Amino acid sequence: MSDIIASPSTRRMALEQGVDIDARARELGRKTMGPEDLGASATPAPAGDTSYWDVDHSAYGPVTTEPMGRFAQVAARNLGAANALIPQVTHHDHADVSAIERLRKAWRAEAQARGVKLTALAFHVMALARCLRAFPRFNASLSADGKTLTLKEYVHIGIAVDTPHGLMVPVIRNADTKGLWGIAADLADLAARAQARKIKPDEMGGASMTISNLGGIGGTAFTPIVNPPELAILGITRTQIVTQWDGDTPRPVPMVPLDLSYDHRVINGADAAKFMSHMTQMIKDPRRMMV
Repeated sequence: MSDIIASPSTRRMALEQGVDIDARARELGRKTMGPEDLGASATPAPAGDTSYWDVDHSAYGPVTTEPMGRFAQVAARNLGAANALIPQVTHHDHADVSAIERLRKAWRAEAQARGVKLTALAFHVMALARCLRAFPRFNASLSADGKTLTLKEYVHIGIAVDTPHGLMVPVIRNADTKGLWGIAADLADLAARAQARKIKPDEMGGASMTISNLGGIGGTAFTPIVNPPELAILGITRTQIVTQWDGDTPRPVPMVPLDLSYDHRVINGADAAKFMSHMTQMIKDPRRMMV
């Protein structure tokens, strides 16, 4: 059996062209061969060719198989298409969450009395909703032909939820009109129903922008993929203690990393930097967004 690695389509092309793929590989000093390696007459595999994945992995050792769930298959198709079609850029920043943590501690008794868990994510949702009002170009969608921008009068925030059934993105409707307690209650309700597969289809569409929150898991930064037809997505990772200097005095400050991925066809780098600057200021001083 040949020890040269080549896709079925490459081997078929070599056979059709009368090319000894093993001899050609030895000539090139290669262990892996593609269509472009067969000779001047070879043509690359067409875009979308799936033959690269058509491999008998069991030929190399023991394997098991696991079927992808329906939600996971849908998410995979959407993410693959989005990553292929959108010229995406990610802007990385961080925000001081000292004030948010003080408020969560101060309002713990009220949260218990209301039967609501007041998470940092509720503050981030509120801040993002305010930012979408301040920067309406982010609260928009581009037409399929790239010629028309639809600006939305509503502010709906999608929340990516990791469930045993796959990724789900339920939506908080009219987040800009809801108070902090209302957003916190919506977050708890949507997360619980997503885990129980009780989210209705009409509760997962029409978001202005999505938040992907990995803060409860870990990480320092990542590049979330824009969820079309939205133009941007906000990623959040675990809060870190960063040393800042007050004159000669070191001061520990809790900072949350924020990652904004955006569609560069509509949003440029300066837009993203201004948007994130506005967001980090509201997170640093959350009372500004509660007025």
